[in-house]
Amino acid sequence: MLTHPTLDRLNALGLHGMAKAFADIEATGEAASLGHAEWLALLLEREASLRHDKRLATRLRYAMRQQACVEDVDYRTPRSLDRALFAKLVEGRWIDDHANLLICGPAGVGKSWLASALGHKACRDNRSVLYQRVPRLFDDLTLARGDGRHPRLLRALGRVDLLILDDWGLAPLDAGARHDLLEILEDRYGRRSTLVTSQLPVDTWHVLIGDPTYADAVLDRLVHNAHRLDLTGESLRRTPSSARKM
Repeated sequence: MLTHPTLDRLNALGLHGMAKAFADIEATGEAASLGHAEWLALLLEREASLRHDKRLATRLRYAMRQQACVEDVDYRTPRSLDRALFAKLVEGRWIDDHANLLICGPAGVGKSWLASALGHKACRDNRSVLYQRVPRLFDDLTLARGDGRHPRLLRALGRVDLLILDDWGLAPLDAGARHDLLEILEDRYGRRSTLVTSQLPVDTWHVLIGDPTYADAVLDRLVHNAHRLDLTGESLRRTPSSARKM
């Protein structure tokens, strides 16, 4: 008799995992054999599991450019991937230490895929991750200045445990982009981790940034505490199976 009112109250409170567990237990006839503590433990376990799954799904939506998992990395691919270093990166200690990661190499060697795989693993380890393509990010920040979203967007970029900046260096930075980049890295330095992918080697970034003063400040916050994966090789996009394993 109390089933429907209880379910209504649980759902009204947003406890959908508990509501589903309640209905399942009632339907299987287990209810009579369970004590109050067992009932409560089962309901709480289901609620916690549902919330964890929802948080993971949300993190993955913001973190992933590609469906990539670290378990699918193909170390036989000829691209000079440092397997020992990558294994350490998978463990995630560098994120806890607020270090950065720079992945450089020619087009098509799997930079974005590897970044997405590390982002996926960070999400599974209960860390917040945000993926951004650099050209689009700076366009969004420019628009945000005009509609009042700029401070809120900068705060969001500063909060996540791991910020992935993909396709860095496709175009020189203008004054607004230089300023925004420095603000982002200043907010994150020593507090959060940033992962950057680029086709350009790190020693060309100073010129790319354009202004020597800004370049010194940006690279000081980005490079000096960074791990580096320098990849080589031919494009993997020519290989049909590369979408699944890289």
